[in-house]
Amino acid sequence: MEIVSARSAGFCFGVKRAVKMAEAAAEEYGRCACLGPLIHNEDVVRRLEELGVRTVDSLDEITPGEPVIIRSHGIGRAEYEKLRALGCPVIDATCPDVARIHRLVEIESAAGRKIVMIGERSHPEVVAVSGWCGDSTVLEDPDEIEKWLSETPNSADLPISVVSQTTGERKNFENSVKLLKKQCTNAQIFDTICNTTSNRQREAREIASKVDAMIVIGGRHSANTAKLAQVCGECCGKVILIENASQLDIRQLEGACRVGVTAGASTPEWIIKEVNRMMSDEIKAVETVEEENKAAEAVENAAETVEAPAEVKEAPEAPEAEASFEELLERSIKTLHTGEKVRGVIASITPSEISVDLGTKQSGYIPISEFTDEAGVDVNDVIHVGDEIEAFVMRVNDVDGVVMLSKKRLDSVKNWDSIVEARASRAVVEGVVVEENKGGVVVNCKGVRVFVPASQSGLPKEAPMTELLKKKVRLRITEVNQPRKRVVGSIRAVAYEERRAKAEATWNEIEVGKRYHGVVKSLTSYGAFVDIGGVDGMVHVSELSWKRIHQPSEVLNVGDEIDVYVISFDKENRKISLGYKDPNENPWVKFTSTYPEGSVAEVKIVKLMTFGAFAEIIPGVDGLIHISQIADRRIGKPEDVLSEGEVVKAKIIKIDNENKKVSLSIRALSEPTAPVSKPEADEPEIDDDEPTVVYDTENPPAPEDLPQE
Repeated sequence: MEIVSARSAGFCFGVKRAVKMAEAAAEEYGRCACLGPLIHNEDVVRRLEELGVRTVDSLDEITPGEPVIIRSHGIGRAEYEKLRALGCPVIDATCPDVARIHRLVEIESAAGRKIVMIGERSHPEVVAVSGWCGDSTVLEDPDEIEKWLSETPNSADLPISVVSQTTGERKNFENSVKLLKKQCTNAQIFDTICNTTSNRQREAREIASKVDAMIVIGGRHSANTAKLAQVCGECCGKVILIENASQLDIRQLEGACRVGVTAGASTPEWIIKEVNRMMSDEIKAVETVEEENKAAEAVENAAETVEAPAEVKEAPEAPEAEASFEELLERSIKTLHTGEKVRGVIASITPSEISVDLGTKQSGYIPISEFTDEAGVDVNDVIHVGDEIEAFVMRVNDVDGVVMLSKKRLDSVKNWDSIVEARASRAVVEGVVVEENKGGVVVNCKGVRVFVPASQSGLPKEAPMTELLKKKVRLRITEVNQPRKRVVGSIRAVAYEERRAKAEATWNEIEVGKRYHGVVKSLTSYGAFVDIGGVDGMVHVSELSWKRIHQPSEVLNVGDEIDVYVISFDKENRKISLGYKDPNENPWVKFTSTYPEGSVAEVKIVKLMTFGAFAEIIPGVDGLIHISQIADRRIGKPEDVLSEGEVVKAKIIKIDNENKKVSLSIRALSEPTAPVSKPEADEPEIDDDEPTVVYDTENPPAPEDLPQE
């Protein structure tokens, strides 16, 4: 199978810009709101929520003073005015191409012209554009335009200005414009279709016309992705729309020699790479297995031609007490042949082989390597002298009078049927990983070799397959080809089901304050994800240590086993917030027991802001020295007097136990050297009693917390 990937697939400039701005806003403000999903991609929206960007559906859900992100679709003028009235800092991530349309329709509308927009009536971008002009009409296609022209009085002389939704299809826009120009004598046409969208659709159409199947990656609620799938469907009979690699069923591509891949503007590059990598892994796995099976089949055919009879014969059972002398004599002189199944009694066991009495003139032996493939098995724990055993005849040496036997080969034949049954019943089987193969690993399931592709191993993509060697695993059989003796399995499928069962149990019993022993699964810049039993909870970086840290890796490593407790959880959205730092080591308790109000402490300047300086009193507790409390004179900015890293003495003038805030003053320790002159008429007097407040340095203060003029 050949994979053809579109070069123009994935994030456009506007979407990439919006995501970066949202990430920067989350880092700067800690918590902020986004008016509607930032982009039509659930994976990206979920990751931003973990960073602190919550999605709201309307302005009514926004708290006054809360930072608000405007997504790339933009909003109307009225929404901007309402945000200004709420005192909300605005992070405007409106796509520059969309913002250009806002300015254009505002100017055209002010000139008394009617705005006609070609696009989807309910699309957020179209709704936002309508909020920047007066008289406007949204028309989706030439049919609607023709109807509108026939129903609108004096439409031929009507002054109209025509714009398009940036993600609109160019062919639809051109046909619409042709009709409007023909009917309207006073029409101004503005081509506002994004070139990136147009190029993406053109390339997708070209690829779709040359492949057997087309995969389109993108959010199911994305108009951009839906249009892309529609364009591909015009040229290709099989179009598969998925949001990420987990939704791709490789069986849907059966029979396809060439497969095309493209993605909508809201699809991040890592999802596109994951889909391509998954397809490549599956293709390599199938090719590898087929090559191995052909080689194995050739070896087996050659062996059968040289040694094996046409069919496997059953050797006589061990003599019974009632057998006659003639029968015993006949059995004793019988000659065994390669490929027969025989039964005998274990005569002795040595570190290298097992001797078997077959009741014939030849003596049998089983090399330890032919007893079992199970790793770490002690033969003496499984069998004993005097036990009856069945085996296959591998080789007969008439000169020495010995027969080489194999128990694991017989087990393989017997267990083949159980593998076929496991495939039909979807039962879970166990085995040991015996080797790493190209594109995956081989698992020995009771003598049957089962190939597990890398994508089904359950390991992260970057992890080496050698991590599974010699390990006992549980897997589900996904494919059995008896003629080729090919078996394919999935470790990931079983692990997923087991994890899901554990997750349900965890969700059923979870409660605030409950403690869990978990494993660190991954680290991000904002925290650590910990598996507490089929469910990943997040320990925010602020909950990892009482000390100030910049990265979670300063405290934890992936794979660490740690004890955590539940701070909060949301069953509906499947989110868990965990705590890790020990409450007994709370630095606030240590601080309040050491420093009462009015005491003096040596503090370290850790951050300078426009309104003052943050200073560390003890590790984990900071205080704010308001700009009015830094010196006994008026200063322009804190860095005129202080610098980060400097250690100074300061007086603790206020402790707010309820909000865990501390106010400091350097000025209170300074004795005036001369009478303080009265301020000039145009210079406001400094209020010595003005309270100063400390905030968490990781989260800038809200407007209502700042000192008012």
